[in-house]
Amino acid sequence: MTTWNTFLRALVEPVPDHRPPLHNARRPWVRALPFLVVLAMVGSLLPTGVVALTQFYDVNGGLAASLALVQTGALALGLVRPLTGWQLMAPTVLIGAIATHGAAADQPWPWPAPTLLCYLFLMVFLAIRERGRTLLAVWAVTFLGNSLSWTAFSEYFDGTSVVVTALSGVIMLLGWSLRGRGEAQRLLAAQEQISETERARRTLLEERARIARELHDVVAHHMSVITVQADSAPYRIAGLPEPAVAEFGQIANAARGSLAEMRRLLGVLRAADTEADKAPQPGLADLPGLLSTVAQAGVHAELDLADEVLALGPVPEAVGLSAYRIVQEALANVVRHAPGATARVRVTASDGALTVDVDNDPSPGKAPAVETSASTGHGLTGMRERVRLLAGTLDTGPTADGGYRVAAVLPITATDATPGETTA
Repeated sequence: MTTWNTFLRALVEPVPDHRPPLHNARRPWVRALPFLVVLAMVGSLLPTGVVALTQFYDVNGGLAASLALVQTGALALGLVRPLTGWQLMAPTVLIGAIATHGAAADQPWPWPAPTLLCYLFLMVFLAIRERGRTLLAVWAVTFLGNSLSWTAFSEYFDGTSVVVTALSGVIMLLGWSLRGRGEAQRLLAAQEQISETERARRTLLEERARIARELHDVVAHHMSVITVQADSAPYRIAGLPEPAVAEFGQIANAARGSLAEMRRLLGVLRAADTEADKAPQPGLADLPGLLSTVAQAGVHAELDLADEVLALGPVPEAVGLSAYRIVQEALANVVRHAPGATARVRVTASDGALTVDVDNDPSPGKAPAVETSASTGHGLTGMRERVRLLAGTLDTGPTADGGYRVAAVLPITATDATPGETTA
């Protein structure tokens, strides 16, 4: 009973998607192609069906016109509702078989040529739109009807029923296979888009976590200095009044409390870190070592530290660390996307800001690009996060000679400017 109910539902429940074939094509003429084909079919099969039924099968003109009109109209309806079109056509095939039974021994029965063509074209629309169980149910009805015709009326059997049964089965099988392949490709493309979005989000979160760890190291150093100075102030400075001593004690306690809170929060971020992640954070002084590392990967990099940068002395740790990471990521991109190219790193200082400029030449013609599974394609994400953190600006983009340039301006001192970013 359950199987019979499923079979009946497959015959009467159409797919809710009523869009015509090729509706998502980019070119207008491709989207209009199914309508043009159906228009040509209706325009040719409607008068042909009327003439064939009246002249070759001696069917009444009114009945012939009605049958031809419903059958071609079902074909047109098949563009958007193919199952509904089949539900309209199937009774007309039965009525036509009764009306033409025994009328012409030299003509195909029970499938006049116009009816056969309408039915097979409708099978195409069914195959590319309906579910597999619906196609199976439609073919089963077609098979049963044709079996009845060649069993009960064998004297009129001429083979057209076998042709219709076979061709409709082939058409529905091929259409169902192609539709399944298309749906699989669409699902794969959608999954790739979701995966790309998730990779970008994961990259952003990983970089923010990395920045949080590095900030902890920078801030913890200064908080430790504050704690030590506040604790030792009563011993280093003679004659401090009691309120001052108590104030220094409160400062030391607050600093220790802040350090404890940061350590607890950072424990989650560092749960899976290696010992290398806990090493002292690099800065401008480590740039020469970084350039020698990329040289081993085949990229010749030149470093230019302007005199005004050297005259500054130690820069704030957050600024030096961000400058180092920006140079590191920019050179890593050169290694991945322009192997063998020459890169130039220039660090200057002016107007209270540190400017980091990394540009590279295009890759030599025979140097293959390096593909690495570790690269997510979102290296600029970390740069932008660091620049926003310091209220600086970032400018990236290709150069006129085919290379690439990354330029970041990092304020050395605190500023009230709104963080900005430009991307060329």
